[in-house]
Amino acid sequence: MSGGLLTRSIAAVAGGSLIAVSLAVPAAQAAVAPDAPVVINEVYGGGGNSGATLRSDFVELFNSSDAAVSLDGWSVQYASATGNSWQVTELSGSIPAGEHYLVKQADGTGGTVPLPTPDIAGSIAMGGSNAKVALVSTTVAMSCGSGCAALPDVVDYVGIGTATDAAGTAAPAMSSTTSISRTGAANTIDNAADFAAGAPTPTNAAGQTAAEPDPDPDPDPEDPTTRTIAEIQGTGAASPSVGSTVTTSGVVTAAYPSGGLNGLVIQTPGPDTTPGASDAVFVYLGSGAAGAPTATIGQHVSVTGTIAEFNGLTQIASTNAQVVVDPAGAGTAEVVEGPWPTTDAEREALESMLFLPVGDFTVSNTYSTNQYGEVGLAAGQRPLQQPTDVARPGTPQAAAVERDNAARGVILDDGASTNFTGGSTNQALTPPYVSLTEPVRVGAAVTFDAPLVVDYRNNAWKLNPTSQAVAGQESVSFENTRTQAPDAERLGDGDLTLASFNVLNYFTTLGSDIEGCTAYNDREGDGVTTRSCPDNGPRGAWDAADLERQQAKIVAAINALDADVVGLMEIENSVALGEDADEATKTLVAALNADAGADVWAAVPSSADLPPVTEQDVITNAVIYRAGAVAPVGDAVALGDQSGPGEAFVNAREPIGQIFEPADGGEPFLVVVNHFKSKGSAGPLPGDDDAGDGQGSSNASRMAQATALSEWVPQVLADAKTAGHPTDAVALVGDFNSYTQEDPLGILYDAGYANANLTLAQTPEYSYSFSGLAGSLDHVLLNDAMLSRATGADIWNINAPESIALEYSRYNSHGTLFHEASPFRSSDHDPVLVSFRSADVAPPADPALTSTSIAVVGEAVAGTPLRLTANVEPEAAGTIEFRSGDTVLGTVKTATGDATLTVTATTGTHVMTARFVPADESAYRASTSASATVTVVAAPVTKSKVSVSAKLSTPKIRYGGKATVKVTVKGRTAAPSGTVELREGSKVLARGTLKVSATTGTTTIRVPRLAVGKHRLTVHYVGSATTLPYTAKPRTLTVYRARSVVTAKVSKSGRTVWVKVRATGSSTATGKVTVRVDGRVVGKARLKDGAATLKVAKPRRGTHVYRVTYSGTSQIIGDTDAKRVRIR
Repeated sequence: MSGGLLTRSIAAVAGGSLIAVSLAVPAAQAAVAPDAPVVINEVYGGGGNSGATLRSDFVELFNSSDAAVSLDGWSVQYASATGNSWQVTELSGSIPAGEHYLVKQADGTGGTVPLPTPDIAGSIAMGGSNAKVALVSTTVAMSCGSGCAALPDVVDYVGIGTATDAAGTAAPAMSSTTSISRTGAANTIDNAADFAAGAPTPTNAAGQTAAEPDPDPDPDPEDPTTRTIAEIQGTGAASPSVGSTVTTSGVVTAAYPSGGLNGLVIQTPGPDTTPGASDAVFVYLGSGAAGAPTATIGQHVSVTGTIAEFNGLTQIASTNAQVVVDPAGAGTAEVVEGPWPTTDAEREALESMLFLPVGDFTVSNTYSTNQYGEVGLAAGQRPLQQPTDVARPGTPQAAAVERDNAARGVILDDGASTNFTGGSTNQALTPPYVSLTEPVRVGAAVTFDAPLVVDYRNNAWKLNPTSQAVAGQESVSFENTRTQAPDAERLGDGDLTLASFNVLNYFTTLGSDIEGCTAYNDREGDGVTTRSCPDNGPRGAWDAADLERQQAKIVAAINALDADVVGLMEIENSVALGEDADEATKTLVAALNADAGADVWAAVPSSADLPPVTEQDVITNAVIYRAGAVAPVGDAVALGDQSGPGEAFVNAREPIGQIFEPADGGEPFLVVVNHFKSKGSAGPLPGDDDAGDGQGSSNASRMAQATALSEWVPQVLADAKTAGHPTDAVALVGDFNSYTQEDPLGILYDAGYANANLTLAQTPEYSYSFSGLAGSLDHVLLNDAMLSRATGADIWNINAPESIALEYSRYNSHGTLFHEASPFRSSDHDPVLVSFRSADVAPPADPALTSTSIAVVGEAVAGTPLRLTANVEPEAAGTIEFRSGDTVLGTVKTATGDATLTVTATTGTHVMTARFVPADESAYRASTSASATVTVVAAPVTKSKVSVSAKLSTPKIRYGGKATVKVTVKGRTAAPSGTVELREGSKVLARGTLKVSATTGTTTIRVPRLAVGKHRLTVHYVGSATTLPYTAKPRTLTVYRARSVVTAKVSKSGRTVWVKVRATGSSTATGKVTVRVDGRVVGKARLKDGAATLKVAKPRRGTHVYRVTYSGTSQIIGDTDAKRVRIR
């Protein structure tokens, strides 16, 4: 949709040249502003993609001022939707007043139509749906990931689709066939209000648009047809009638006049008589204020509009004028009640319908809650799991966890598209589902107080409230799972406690004190955290006030741990910043003592074994302890000789070890604090690239670090023995950046270390939440000598489950302050604790550890018996409970530790476990087996072969025209039934259901609206329980541009021009029209519903020729109408 901004008076430039002339004036450098003379007018990233007509991506600029503007020294810059790495295309020349400037970007492999001659050419391969684009008054690449629109050099800025940063709220997503362009209204610097999606219309400075294919047939325009909502929805992933103009009716079940969704939902009243197709549909009413629905919930309405698929959601594109209230309408929409469907097909059948979930639901993701007002949920009693936290990478068991996650996951949304972190207007709001007193936390149970709407947006299934959710008035409630201290029962009766705590870049060196550092700002522009600094400078709080807030939360958390030794990660390595060694650690200890009492805490000094400062990171590991509980024995040690190029710790923090002895007597123990290489980047060791098995980048580095650690600890013990303070008890603690079943931890398990969270905890917990998946990166690993003294383990979930809005780094990010000096969200990792006994304390009788295993015996075919067997070592009496996921299959008593349960296999993937509960808990401990995954397949059926013929009604149509495919499926021995798909490549365009007579099935499929170009269509019969699938020979359908007819009318005064453009087929003309009087351009406008009204300057008296030119689009041919008008 080119030329979105209305043209003002046009300055004269010779021949429309882009050469800078005296009229070209540079714009002042300033952050994005409503009066910017040059703006980004259109962005298209689908060039050359599958289904695209245009070959190339592009960015189109527009000069809305009354003078030419020089672009010398400017650039167009691009970044991914979530990235902060910007690619630069340098600009040159000038852009005349009221004209465009076309910036071509990369070509794709598809498409048939080239861009008009670009004014400048770049080579950036832009994202086809989501992106960030900036017009910048310099050619220096930006590095921002958020707040970019406020930078002084940014002239204009657009966040698109799921972009995490925008001017205001992000513009709609693009596709292969749609760009985003300005709507023609004033520049409000709110991308969602200023831009709309539509057919791409690239325009260069010469006014040229994309080339026109040669049309052939001329079908008649199509009148709206009346259809039920179920017919509109169809039984597949997309409507079988995309592009058709229809009239339908229903009762309004949801309305979104605010928040950006700009539409309503209608549902067929009464019971669901079409279980395979949804009885509800979303009605999109347009962008901006005009899209706010006037119909209200409960009203019966008739809707006329065009069927479309918006990023996978079937909708009707309409207007308020086409939504007619029916006062005589009767009946109410029924609410579907049930468990969350596990497959896309089952969810599609409920798309946009009222739905009240039944059964257990658990919060699984709160990371983007404060940004988009959404909460990730999981059906069942546990969050979605990191596959490699519970299963070895690349195994069928890990794949089964991935399938389970896909089956259970859904997002609770807020009925809006508002980005609460985008722009000052949105930041002044308070997002829903965020609270200090009623926190929404990962792992919390969910209660639905009212029906919701099944929705699909941003490539995810969602549950939306029936109107925009308002903070404090949400229709969903959550269990408060906070605890004020670690679980004493899980920790047992040990007299000492050890903990691991990642303190999230605790730095006392502040970014505000160092020249060249930049900050992440709050909503008022005040720095909160350090964003970047020269020479790998500090990473934490921006200034003293921010440090005070961060420190208060960390102090509250550590003192509430009640641990005697705490290993710290991500604390400032002060010596690497030119400060006194351990300055940050000492500052934290002083703050802990100020809260807990004088001399309660002490710090272990840095080890002399650390490598040269040039080989150290700016963050380090540290050890603090309660001086009244334990005392250090000897000096700290460090694995400091493997930090050089090519060595194990070249990209990680050196392990730091310290031997302690109990203050009241007992056996010493060695604590080693670790922080392995993160998963986010690869290198420099060979094999560090992400292997795609779920372990992320730099797994080879972490394996090398685990190997080096396992080989170093025995030498530490040997040196301690030589020094006269021997110990054989070892605890490895820290952030290993490895989930529980990943390769690096496997190396340490093989070296004789047990994971306390698996071995001692009654049920394993998690310490981290990433992408809505729960798992543990933080661990305490114990060798046999230390494990024999351990009494229990706990992970205190104070950080990972909480909304990031509560973190000090998000202070003053919203209209409500969510900061408090509490332990909650003091970091992003949860602390891990282990309690143990001093050796000289006579322990009570210690129940023996047990180990439970499970095996599945039998053929994994539906309907056949499967025998589940469990074995407990050592032999013990009690009960064994067999489970499939969260479902208890049966409980068997055992006297010897052996048990068997026979079940009937059902189709699907089942994750089986066995849990042993001893009859005598003083003698034996309970234990749970590792999971056994079994995939049960359907019993084999002998199926009939079929033949399929497909006949296309016409080989050529114009855009928007009608074409059908008649399909005949003949079975040899059985009647074919079920569904036939019309495909282009792998994409399903439409579906039809066979009508069966004897052994022949027939159906006629309407071809949905396709873009201009040649389309190779295939018909695929999906098969049935008795017949095999079959794909017919491809057929080619050529789609030509629709014709248009321009009708112009001029007022007697000559000052008003009314324009109507009718396009053949069912399409509505879009794009722009240009009005010339006696050959001179006097006005331009964008069509709305195929019409436009222009106000022009009154010509001199006499007879004048008004010529109205419709430039067309990539799908519609332009046209011209001329009127001779006598002005008196």
